[in-house]
Amino acid sequence: MKLWELFVAFGRSTMLGYGGGPSIIPLYENEVVSRFGWMNKEEFGQALAFGNALPGPIATKLAAYIGFKVGGWMGAAVAIGAVVLPTAILMVALVGVMSKLNGNPVIRGMIKGVQPIIFVMLAMLAYDFAKFGFGTTEGPVKFLPFLLAAGYFIMVQYLNINPVWGIIGALIIGALFIR
Repeated sequence: MKLWELFVAFGRSTMLGYGGGPSIIPLYENEVVSRFGWMNKEEFGQALAFGNALPGPIATKLAAYIGFKVGGWMGAAVAIGAVVLPTAILMVALVGVMSKLNGNPVIRGMIKGVQPIIFVMLAMLAYDFAKFGFGTTEGPVKFLPFLLAAGYFIMVQYLNINPVWGIIGALIIGALFIR
């Protein structure tokens, strides 16, 4: 039963999530935390933070982690399958239709209409993650997550330094000063 629930939770979220991995995360959180109770918000936030520190798409990393936590290796395989298979099949089926309708003003309007919704989903994710990321540090280094975030933003946005160096630096600083 758990394997079927994993497939339904990740399959439903993936099929309803428009705009890629980051926009799907609030849908995953709703399934994992609110609907099925496999994790609480803090555990989900930790999984998200860990997943974002690793290379690759966040949707598959979260699915694998949560699937493994819920159902072992088979759970991880089922959750990843639910993320990848439905959209891959749908993409192959729709490629011909979309190439013919690409210039259609109705299709362009639909895409432009959904973009603000994707922005809101990403903003909600950022808000929830900010509460988790900035509100968990205690003691004299409580300000350090804010400095890390500001430093990372400046480093990537204005100094054009590869984001990987910021992630590595944050891991080191976290290991040394934030516990």
